[in-house]
Formats: sequence, structure tokens, C-alpha cells
Amino acid sequence: MLRFVRLFLLFVIMLAFSACGGGYASKTPPVADLQAQKKTDRLNEALIMSAAAASQRPLSEGYRIGPEDILDIDAYNLDELKKTVRVNALGEIALPLVGVLRVKGMTPSQVEREITKRLDRYVEQTVVNVTVKEFRSQRISVVGAVKNPQVFAITGQRYLLDTLMMAGGLADEAGRVCYIIRQVRTGETGKPVEEGAKPRSETIIIDLDELLIKGNYALNVPVYANDIVNVPRGGIFFVDGEVNAPGSYTLSGKMTLVQAITMAKGVSPEAQLGDVRIFRDNGKGERDVISADYGDIRDGKKPDILLEENDIIIVPKSGLKSFFGSFMNTVRGFVSLGTYTVVK
Repeated sequence: MLRFVRLFLLFVIMLAFSACGGGYASKTPPVADLQAQKKTDRLNEALIMSAAAASQRPLSEGYRIGPEDILDIDAYNLDELKKTVRVNALGEIALPLVGVLRVKGMTPSQVEREITKRLDRYVEQTVVNVTVKEFRSQRISVVGAVKNPQVFAITGQRYLLDTLMMAGGLADEAGRVCYIIRQVRTGETGKPVEEGAKPRSETIIIDLDELLIKGNYALNVPVYANDIVNVPRGGIFFVDGEVNAPGSYTLSGKMTLVQAITMAKGVSPEAQLGDVRIFRDNGKGERDVISADYGDIRDGKKPDILLEENDIIIVPKSGLKSFFGSFMNTVRGFVSLGTYTVVK
């Protein structure tokens, strides 16, 4: 009996301490934002609509002329310049009054301007029209998190949306950016490649959310022969400690700490909300530690934290909560045993 009285007094003291120290019961986080899980479907729907809207664009618009293309050339009041010519292996064409003209890498409008410039010495004013009658076959690679990655042989000028559609759209694990990798020999966009110049790699980064969801079609850039369109898979992050479903999760777009813990099915009753840690790779083989008060962030008292790829989130265990849990179980067991003994 004396043992029971001591345990009961200890319980009352600890309960009073708990009340003075503030409430420790953890609240259930808000319902998960399901948009992150459905983002790929939304992107693919936007991709289909965007590609359909862009399908009315002429194939020759912005097209870079290359060897084996066939050009129709017409000039007002100059019958001798009305010709159909094939671009030779060196990327050149030959025309009366104009001479040999290197057209490789130029657009039809650029060729028109160059021909007009050369004709200035012969005629006061003329209008030149250049159209691509037949396109050569170009190879463009689409790789990464798309449904049908492969090398495509295409004709005419194509754009990013076109290539993503040819590859069947985005796969479920697709990230939210896209890379276009190309070999160039000049730093001036739109200029012909300089013979003998050392090639270098150029990478264009496209924000797919900005392009497809927000409709910024300025990001629907043209793709050229030998380009590589790469849609990387989304990164991952890890959640461990006092959460209900610890493990690794896909980093979908701009994900925050609250969303990450929600994906891990919330915190356990023994979680220490005020001392959540995020371990982040700093690129030097080490990890920086970011401390966060999850309770304040969840309740809107502090701003949420954006996650980065390979972040590790640790929700620690509260020692006091753990003690209370064990103590309550002990008291319940003791009282139950005592009552059972008396009744019996």
C-alpha cells in the first residue's frame, strides 16, 4: 500500500510539472497537399494542350538550315534567281548574282536578308523569299523520366513541347526541370557554326512548372539536330525518428518541411516538435544542420522551410514524453492489478 501511495504522489507531482511546462500533446498536421502527388498528371495534361496549341506553327519557323535541305528561292523582278536548290554537304548554295552563300545554321529569314544585301549592287529594291521545300532528317535524343525515351528522326523545326510529346509525355518520377544539351562552336545564338572552332557543350535549363502549369511559352524553346533533351528523375529526401512512416520519399517540385512530415504520416505522440533537424549536403562531403521548430511552423508562427534533394529530416523523441508514457503504463498496470486483486 505504501508503494502505491508513493507512486501516486510521484504521478501527481509530474503531472503538475507537465501542466506548468505547457501542453505536450502533439497536434495532427494538416491534411497533405495531394497536388504534389498529382503533379505529373497535371503536367502531362498541360503538355498535351500546349502541344496542340503550338501545332499550328509552320515547320520552317525558326528552322536552322542544314546540308541536304532543299530550298525554294524567289526574288521580285529577278527571274534568274527563282530557283530550287539543294544545300550541299558543306552547307552552301550557289545563286546567280549572289555567288556561293553559306547557309548552314541560318534561318530562312536570315538567308533572305543576306541575299538581299548581296543584290543591292545590282538592283535598287527587291523582295526575296526563301522557304524550305524539303527538310533533311534530324536526330534528337529524348532521355530520362519520359515514357518512351529514344532517339527520334524528325523533319522541320521542332520545339521542346514537340519532343516531349513524341516521347509519350512525362513519367511519374519526372522532376520539375528539363535540360537541353547541345554542342555549339560559337557563343552567339543564331549565328552559323564556325568551321574549325572548338565545340563546347551548352545546357539550357527549363522550369517545367513555369512552362506547362503557368503557361510561360517563351520557355518552349526550339530544339536542333543532335540536341539531347533530358528530363531527370525527381530527387529524394529521407524522414526518420518520431514519425509514423519513416523512409525515403520523392522530392516533387517545391516541397516543404510540413509537407514532408505529412507524407511520413505525421509525428508520433512522443515527438519533440521544437527540435526537428534537417541535415543538408553542403557539396563538400559534409552536411549542414538546420534546426526547426516544427510546431511553430505547422501553426503558422514561423515560415516553412523548402527542402532540397537528399535532405535528411530527423524528428527526435521527447525524453519527458517518453517518461510520461512509460509511467502512465506502469500506473495503469498497477491499479489494474490492485483492483483485480481486490475484486477477486
